[in-house]
Formats: sequence, C-alpha cells, structure tokens
Amino acid sequence: MTLNDQQLDRYARHIVLRDIGGAGQAKLLSSHVLLIGAGGIGCPAIQYLAAAGVGTISVVDDDIVSLSNLQRQILYSESDIGAAKVDAAGAAVARLNPDVIFNGHKQRIDRATSADILTGVDVVIDGCDNFATRLIVNDLCLAAKVPLVSAAIGQFHGQIGTFTGWQADAPCYRCFVGDAHDPDDCDDCATQGVLGAMCGIMGAFAATEAIRALTGFGEAQIGKLHLFDGMGPAMRSIRLPKDAACSSCSALTA
Repeated sequence: MTLNDQQLDRYARHIVLRDIGGAGQAKLLSSHVLLIGAGGIGCPAIQYLAAAGVGTISVVDDDIVSLSNLQRQILYSESDIGAAKVDAAGAAVARLNPDVIFNGHKQRIDRATSADILTGVDVVIDGCDNFATRLIVNDLCLAAKVPLVSAAIGQFHGQIGTFTGWQADAPCYRCFVGDAHDPDDCDDCATQGVLGAMCGIMGAFAATEAIRALTGFGEAQIGKLHLFDGMGPAMRSIRLPKDAACSSCSALTA
C-alpha cells in the first residue's frame, strides 16, 4: 500500500528506522492483531499497537471496568467505570488513531469458541488471567498457524514468549506449561497484588514482539522465554525446548 502524506508524518519515526521503513509501516497498516484480554497487559499493548498504526485491532474480553482496575489498566478512566472493557477500549483507540479499525468481542474464550475468531489475524497477544484460556488460545493459534505472543505478570515479575509450535523446531505454549492446569492455577492479582507499572512494561513488550513478528525486525524470538524481575531489576532469557510428546503440537510436526 502507498502511505499518504498524513501517514508519512504520523509514522515518520518508524519510517526512518532502517529495519522497519516505509515497507514495514505499510505492513503494519495492513495487519490484524487479536488481543485476548483488555486488562493490565492488554491496555498498554492496545495503546502502542494503535499508535504504531496496526490496521486492525480485535479484542476479546467479557469484563467491565471497575475502580480497582485503574491502578494498572491505563486505557480507562473513572468515566469508564461500569462500561464493557471492549467498548471503552474501542473508544480509546478511536481517539488515538483514526487509521485503526477496532473490533470488540464481548465474550470469553472457551472450548466452544470458533476458529473463525482468528480469520484474517496475523498475530495473537494473550494477556488473560488463567491457564485454561491460554491453552485454548494456544490450540486455536496452532490450528490457524498464527504466531502467539503470550505475556503474564505477577506481583513484581513478568514473562513473555512468542510461540509457533506448528514449526518443526519451535515449541508451543503447551510445551512450556504442560497439560495439568485449570482456571485456579493462576495467581489472582486481587489477592497476590501486582505493581501497576509492571503491566506497562510487559504490555509494551508484548506490543514490541507483535510488531517484530509482523515486520521481521531484529532477531526472531521464537522458542525463547524472557523473564523480567522488577525487584532487581533484571531480565534473563531462556530457551524453551519443544516437547516431542506435546498433546497440542507434536502431531503437527511429526
């Protein structure tokens, strides 16, 4: 696609980056990112993706904005309390960038979720709050061969990885966490607490990895898990092996 004069000005700081340039920005404008969750991770990711000019942003979330969200979910304000998060997020995106098409899905991801939700999607960012949903999202992404950026936070810590388990040497999310998880396996930030700014760090990191997957800048991060310790602070990266017996991806690459 050809960028118009307004877009050349809006995205000038991307365009002058040698590893993105005009071609990369055009790719972003024609791309579609789906976010699972419009909470602590989803809010900053949505903001940075919209500002970056990702052409279509879809968000799945069935929650409403509450006062306790505002400590970390910076897309919302007190005037949004009681509103559906997808509606408030859509209004915020419209204010941020008129180039972006926003699709809000007021629903939860479960076993009945149709694979159609990934139609036309180029990258998925999962920032939800339970393993059961994350594993369903993993399986949907595997079936559709869509890269999955999975980010999580707890207290002063965060982790993020990009998964493409349909590829022969790449793990999927289930290779990482295994099968023995249910919705109660994740820590609840209502009882465990979370530093609000950690959500900003990991949400921005998730947006960066989605943009990396879309434009191809830098070194591919497939098969790596990045662990951020806000107490230090420090970050380390580990390489995740592919599980030859994984119930999700082993059959796809056999």
